Amino acid sequence: MSHAGAARGAGARPGLRALARAVRTGALSAEALCAERLEAAGTLGRRLGAINHLPADAALAAARAVDAAVRRGEDPGPLAGIPVALKDNLCTVDSPTTCSSKILGGYQPPYDATAIARLRAAGAVILAKTNMDEFAMGSSTENSAFEPCRNPWDPERVPGGSSGGSAALVASGIVPAALGSDTGGSVRQPASLCGIVGLLPTWGRVSRSGLVAFASSLDQIGTLTASTEDAALLLGVIAGADPLDDTSAPEPVPDYVSACGEPLSGLTFGVPEEYFGPGADGDVRAQVERAIEAVRAGGGRVVPVSLPHTEWAIATYYIVATAEASSNLARFDGVRYGPRAAGARDLESLYADTRGAGFGNEVRRRIMLGTYVLSAGYYDAFYLKAQRVRESLRADFLEAFRKVDLLLTPTAPTPAFRIGEKSADPLAMYLSDIFTATSNLANVPALSLPCGLSGTGLPIGLQVIGPPFGERRIFRAASAIESAVGFCAQPALRFESRLAAAAVS
Repeated sequence: MSHAGAARGAGARPGLRALARAVRTGALSAEALCAERLEAAGTLGRRLGAINHLPADAALAAARAVDAAVRRGEDPGPLAGIPVALKDNLCTVDSPTTCSSKILGGYQPPYDATAIARLRAAGAVILAKTNMDEFAMGSSTENSAFEPCRNPWDPERVPGGSSGGSAALVASGIVPAALGSDTGGSVRQPASLCGIVGLLPTWGRVSRSGLVAFASSLDQIGTLTASTEDAALLLGVIAGADPLDDTSAPEPVPDYVSACGEPLSGLTFGVPEEYFGPGADGDVRAQVERAIEAVRAGGGRVVPVSLPHTEWAIATYYIVATAEASSNLARFDGVRYGPRAAGARDLESLYADTRGAGFGNEVRRRIMLGTYVLSAGYYDAFYLKAQRVRESLRADFLEAFRKVDLLLTPTAPTPAFRIGEKSADPLAMYLSDIFTATSNLANVPALSLPCGLSGTGLPIGLQVIGPPFGERRIFRAASAIESAVGFCAQPALRFESRLAAAAVS
């Protein structure tokens, strides 16, 4: 396998459209597909540490319902029989939603998130709830209250985070598609580290009803798939306004899939100098620059641009995000959700004991930081100033999109790092989001697609950033780049033996 990329060919997987077509025509049984994927999830998925909940009975019942509809001559929908995994911060009526936190242990939502209801209506089968950094706070899926998750390319390395479980299941081929959430890179960064496609839609493009909130002005549900076309199909199903979410945008949902296969010619791409400084690993720069050359060769025009406030993005993000987390997580107090600390003397000790036992170190750290920046005497100095910088960051992007159609950058500054490598250094971990957090702050869409391998055979991601509600344009470009680069989202064959070795170490 070349370190420049992994060629598509016999090992390439069937896309979502092909799988759904096979189910709709009766050539493939949804129940048989579900049973096969459940077995893989229960063995390889659990060895990866990617699975929190495996609602096998509900999944098989849904698959049988799809097969029954096919026998009646009905169309089950565009995702007929497709097994989909969900990050464990998306509410599901038939399985727990814990956010990989002890404080929500055993919590069973009484409803489905809107995005999940739309998946079911399209014929998808919900196969698993996936491991994540607790309350989506992390970049490695090591902060889970259950266990760390492993990268299918190398089980001694992280899959990224916080949607690491979803990314690992797609990269390993256990499911063809998954949903995650992206607050500062939590879909795109694990997509980059696992060699798959990860999409952050525009804030408001997908309803957040039923997504457990971390930072409400930044959170968005995103997709993890093996290809750009699969991402386009999945977004088309879950996107659109929702009366249950007042912040969902009343924008029409275009035909995203039709954009895949359109040429690069006629598009102008900006390359921001701020994303190619010393923070990027040498292999990352080399592979991303190779992909940019492929854009030129394919007829795209490439020009330099500047996003001058980028250097303040991480500081701004960790003020805004922690402030909103402090507010949002106040609801987890042992009264309404999850387990309650025993033996509390009064209401104050109930709160303190429940939250102290229920939240992990990273969540406690962010709550304390957020409470501090919102406190009297510090609000203006930190939170208000961060909001002003955020507006400047957004203005940088809008100004750039007056000159170019899309932006090209690295997704993550390094390939996947080793488990435990950054756990003791929160700042080093936070810098994993240095190229992704800006899109959340500016509320613009972005997609990561694999563009090659590092010298040690680990995947590297290229990020394509678009203007607000410019997802169709992103899919057009990403699909063409994907074809030009030629990358198959399939881990190295050495994986099984290395996973077995890691499991006993």
